[in-house]
Amino acid sequence: MTADSIAQGVSLKMVKSILISQPKPVQKSPYYDLEQKYGLQIDFRSFIQVEGLSAKEFRKQKVYPEEYSSVILNSKNSVDHFFRLCEEMRIKVSQETKYFCLTENIANYLQKFILFRKRKVFNGTKVIQDLAPYFNKHKDKETFLFPCSNIGSPEITNYLKEANINYQEAVMYRTVSSDLSDLSDITYDVLVFFSALDIKSLYENFPDFKQNDTRIAVFGNTTNKAVLERGLNVDILAPTPEIPSMPMALEKYILMSNK
Repeated sequence: MTADSIAQGVSLKMVKSILISQPKPVQKSPYYDLEQKYGLQIDFRSFIQVEGLSAKEFRKQKVYPEEYSSVILNSKNSVDHFFRLCEEMRIKVSQETKYFCLTENIANYLQKFILFRKRKVFNGTKVIQDLAPYFNKHKDKETFLFPCSNIGSPEITNYLKEANINYQEAVMYRTVSSDLSDLSDITYDVLVFFSALDIKSLYENFPDFKQNDTRIAVFGNTTNKAVLERGLNVDILAPTPEIPSMPMALEKYILMSNK
């Protein structure tokens, strides 16, 4: 077993409790297997949440969804808030509107809102570049609206610019910190973070947070950077070539710390 996912210089201490900064899984999860296998307490709490802009807030952008013939959708949130705002502003979405969805799951989710016809719904598998054949076919005839959050999606907008696609961003929802005040007197052996926004939320809720003996696990380079910028120590890293998931990284640490 390699030690890539265990940061250098980490002192191994017994783990009994873990807080995952994500919503509790509704189906079978490897976190539940860890909890049972090692007798742990694993709690879930989303450190961030999504809230929609009001119609009044959205109108300030002076973006008019009915003027666009196609919509780019990169998440279920973008689907929900696009149709919510259209309904609140009494905008009738044309039956001829085309939808360019980042994944098949998002395309299938659209069926909650539209009569599904393949000729007007296109999907990729994972990244915006997967949609290139469809954009190339339609970009000269279509105008594209991209519903997004307040933090945007640089990888998507950069691609759209490079591909000379006529698009308009429309901020329809925002990501904000959750209220974690009820956790003020609770400590965990390990805190698990998945985004820089999780770290932002941690300090907005607890400005005087001290790591002390708490181990910190991070997923992704951006999250790792955000933790280090706060002067905290990273003890558990994922993904790595050998350890592609956070549950695997946690188990590896536990095998070493709970001997």
